[in-house]
Amino acid sequence: MLAQTGKRLTTRITEHVQETLQMAADIVGATMNQFVVQAALEKAEKVIESESTIALSRRESLRLLDLIDNPPPRSEKFLSAQARYLRIKSDANSATQ
Repeated sequence: MLAQTGKRLTTRITEHVQETLQMAADIVGATMNQFVVQAALEKAEKVIESESTIALSRRESLRLLDLIDNPPPRSEKFLSAQARYLRIKSDANSATQ
């Protein structure tokens, strides 16, 4: 399963949770520690993937591609914010040199 790294994770659990985990570990032929670490790792990877991925429908994907190819005209408010950003960025670069 997983290589030994010497790190330790300790937690307190109820007897019911321990019995359930042990039963599941026995079914798959693993120690309870191996089972818990593998289950936690699988869950962690799913959480990270779900937070790192944006799923778009076909319609949304086509709309996004269209906006990339044909962006809307920039408003005065946008142009003003862009100029302010460039000015601040230029000032910061001047201060660090």
